Amino acid sequence: MLYSFRFYISWIISAILMYGAFYFWHGVFLNDLSFITFPIWIFLILAALVYLVISYVLYRLFESKLFKRLFYPPILRGLMSGFTVGFILFAFVTVLGISFTKNFNVTYILVDCAWQIIEQIIGGFIIAFGKIMLFEPSQETSH
Repeated sequence: MLYSFRFYISWIISAILMYGAFYFWHGVFLNDLSFITFPIWIFLILAALVYLVISYVLYRLFESKLFKRLFYPPILRGLMSGFTVGFILFAFVTVLGISFTKNFNVTYILVDCAWQIIEQIIGGFIIAFGKIMLFEPSQETSH
């Protein structure tokens, strides 16, 4: 599978911005990272790898035939890709984390869901902007 310049730029910038939003939310706003009981650098490296995977999945969903058919304008496709991945990721993390956290309430769950979706929508928009703004003559002439 050959990936393009658009893919690499969009993938990396998307991952960086989602990681930055994650760090702002959990490290600055909520200060969750201060409760980690093992070295923070291990957590941050693992989180960076996870965000590279999330960004890759987001890009693949954005480029899927189904999403291209359902959501034609790239910006809308980026929004919907981010929303979909964000909600699925929220659901997955919530199910896994329920045994570790005893303080869940409806407000916390809704805010966490909204923030997770916002993080991935940021990534989806970056992928959409990469699709729109990064010109690749070989890609454009092959259609």
